[in-house]
Amino acid sequence: MTAVPSPAPPATLPAAPVAGAPATRAPRLLALDAFRGLTVLLMLLVNNVSLGGRTPAQLMHAPFGGLTLTDLVFPWFLYCAGAALPFSLAAMTRAGVTGAARVRRLVERAALLYLLGAFETSVTTHTFTLGLGVLQLIALATLVGALLGGLRVRWQVLIAAALLTGYAAFLTLGVHPAGVGIVDETHNPVQALNDVLLNPIGLRGLVSVIPTTALVLLGAAAATPLQRREPRAWAKLLLLGLLLSAVGFGWAASGHLPLSKTLWTPPYIVYSAGLGTLGLLLAWLIGDAGRVPGGSALLAPLTIPGRNALAGYVLPIVIKVWILQDWVVGWAGKAMPMGAALLTVARDHLGALAGGWTYTLGYVLAVWLGLAWMARRGLILKL
Repeated sequence: MTAVPSPAPPATLPAAPVAGAPATRAPRLLALDAFRGLTVLLMLLVNNVSLGGRTPAQLMHAPFGGLTLTDLVFPWFLYCAGAALPFSLAAMTRAGVTGAARVRRLVERAALLYLLGAFETSVTTHTFTLGLGVLQLIALATLVGALLGGLRVRWQVLIAAALLTGYAAFLTLGVHPAGVGIVDETHNPVQALNDVLLNPIGLRGLVSVIPTTALVLLGAAAATPLQRREPRAWAKLLLLGLLLSAVGFGWAASGHLPLSKTLWTPPYIVYSAGLGTLGLLLAWLIGDAGRVPGGSALLAPLTIPGRNALAGYVLPIVIKVWILQDWVVGWAGKAMPMGAALLTVARDHLGALAGGWTYTLGYVLAVWLGLAWMARRGLILKL
């Protein structure tokens, strides 16, 4: 991901970016739960695909300047975190949590999410660290977005535009050893800033908070008409989604800045937000708007990981690192990590490609079943 080193994308991930009072919780938006659940499942798929040299291009990160489905997972987590803000902030208002009390609650939750991210990063690297990772970036970007979440939609969009414009100027005008105006994978102002100022203090990637905050604000702006149940909310989302997609794609096509997940370039942010808005609209038309018969049942499997997204992100990583990678078992006379042994068994019995797909999809299904078990017992991991 970037400027923020971590084994997985994704990112916001939490099911409810702001904790409101339980008794006055805002009604859930089925579309948001479903779209976030789809993002969780995509994350599990792309982070654990085991097809060797036959992995489809869309399940791998694109080269610098390109874009695949895999590159949309992390920004969609952030987009969903922003889309949840109008609902959670409204619940806090109804509960009487305003002013300094609201700010305190937002800061506390961001701190807890940051520490959870530090724990996850430490587990993954087997080294204690408080530096930036996926959840840490989500915590910071969502905190800033939540503090601005009470503004009118037009102001949220204008602030997002200002952040992206300023960040674009930094990328194109910032000074680095290779010169001014050069933006590639290894020579860019972000890399220079990380190396000189941020990496020595363990905050490599901190500048990424600027564009990702813009993405959170765009998600909040898109979901506000749905939270308010405006009669023509679908038209606003359609217009916003098409506009953002066109602007992001056109910006990249102009050659000024590429679509780059590594640098969180403004065209990448805007294009991801546009596609996310169209995805949210589609889920809303299927589920909440009732435009498709049985739409709610159709989306139900996606809402299971969507309503417990934080668990869907953290627990598989912990299990993968502590069990699948660290537990050593014997198979065919060899000692190997449990995950490698399971993959070997699948390939030995089904062939390389079919065995790889069986292991990959089996992993995703196992996590879904675990989350379904948690859902039946009301076990939701949230902060």
